[in-house]
Amino acid sequence: MLAFREEQAQGLVEYALILILVAVVVVLIIGVFGGQIANYFSRVTDSIGNIP
Repeated sequence: MLAFREEQAQGLVEYALILILVAVVVVLIIGVFGGQIANYFSRVTDSIGNIP
């Protein structure tokens, strides 16, 4: 029973590490491409605002 709990805890730690890694990658991507993404969404919202 103890081995099962250790394996379950290990699995949770692995998922947490993967989640942290994904979050770091997303933050880096937003940091690098943030300005370009903001410009794209500004153009889209401007285009939507110009629809009669």
